Amino acid sequence: MNPIFFGVLELIRGQVEGFPGLGGINSGFILEKINEFQNFISTLSQEGPIASAHVILLAAGVVIFLGVAGEAFFKKTGIPDVAFLMILGVIIGPVFGIIQPEAVTQIVPYFAALALIIIMFDGGLNIDLKHMVKTAHFSFTLAILGFILSVAIAAMAVHYLLDWNWMESILLGSIVGGSSSVIVFGLVRNIRISEETKHMLSFESALTDILATIIAFILFEAILVGQFDLQVLEETLGRAIIVGLVLGFGVGIPWMYVSTKLGNAQHAYMLTLGILFVLFFLANSFGESGALTALVFGLMLGNKNHLARILKFKLPRIEYDDPTHNQLTFLVRAFFFVFVGLMATIGQYEYIILGIGITILIYFGRLIVGKITLTKRFSKLDRHVTYSMIPRGLAAAVLATYPITLGMPNAEIYPQIVFFIILSSVIITTIGLGRSKRIPPPEPKEGGFVKKPPEEPKKE
Repeated sequence: MNPIFFGVLELIRGQVEGFPGLGGINSGFILEKINEFQNFISTLSQEGPIASAHVILLAAGVVIFLGVAGEAFFKKTGIPDVAFLMILGVIIGPVFGIIQPEAVTQIVPYFAALALIIIMFDGGLNIDLKHMVKTAHFSFTLAILGFILSVAIAAMAVHYLLDWNWMESILLGSIVGGSSSVIVFGLVRNIRISEETKHMLSFESALTDILATIIAFILFEAILVGQFDLQVLEETLGRAIIVGLVLGFGVGIPWMYVSTKLGNAQHAYMLTLGILFVLFFLANSFGESGALTALVFGLMLGNKNHLARILKFKLPRIEYDDPTHNQLTFLVRAFFFVFVGLMATIGQYEYIILGIGITILIYFGRLIVGKITLTKRFSKLDRHVTYSMIPRGLAAAVLATYPITLGMPNAEIYPQIVFFIILSSVIITTIGLGRSKRIPPPEPKEGGFVKKPPEEPKKE
């Protein structure tokens, strides 16, 4: 049980004992209820590193309920549900002690791999190649410049303030270097920006998730080995990209053809999920994290209509709104963000200040990168939404758990700092998008991607 929580209860007890009257209310009754509640929480926390089955099921039910309520609230207000889920994790973990960090540490490595596969696959499903091509150069520029600047900001802060070595500092910077594709995909669907800007931001977030994942895994290995070689980085990065593309396309195209020949179409999605797991295994065996492979595989299935015309065969029924996929993605997101909250340590105030400070600097860095990258073709609304889009999320949360799994130095600190970076980045993004709503969309096109006006004929 967290001593802070018991301290609060003792403070309340002291106040009640000091005022026996309390306006006619029997203070003894209140003290009795405080004792009962304290004993109940103590019982939960003494059942071992993880609570009993019925308590876990209760916690799971609360997570699902809050996830659904948070998603509805997000659609209504534009405020991401990530914050609610992480705070719930803090309540049932560090505050009440119902689930202990030791139990979470044992579960997270397996759940992290599943979360990475499902979320990157979902990201690919929701990217439209047709729209993406129009703004791909903006996406690449935003992704590369934004990622490098964010890594530099976080790495320098951790190196100079916590006295970490440069490899560990750059690793933490890489973990929080990119915006969350999970949150960005959800946000852009509910904003009145142009379709081109929606796909630009979606593709950018997918790219930064890939960059963060690949570079983080390279640095994991370098830190464990104890040395870093730039040539090894280039070779590993190149191999990861090649493996991801070859597996994604090489297995994806034959699988789409084979799946059309399967008679049992009822289980088409589950079979596709099985292939996705096999691809993840192969990618890891050949030295790639599996993130890029899952993204490319999802990208192909999500753009089946375009590929059908090119490949001249009917593709399997994997829709954007496939109910099985949507429910699975929802469960993975909801439970993993709760897991991030479970691993937070509220007492370490220096990590809170550091996480918030890094996020504020990343936001100002985003403003600079956005102003450099976006041209006048983008409306004022599109630009302001782009400037605010800095949410960190699932990829950062997943990667922050790997140092614990690998037994790296300062392993317990990564999730704590990353937790506050995620939380504060979501809050900053929400505030920025709220201010952007005051900007009306431009007249020429609904949403606001402004085309170059036709040149007027020269007067003779």
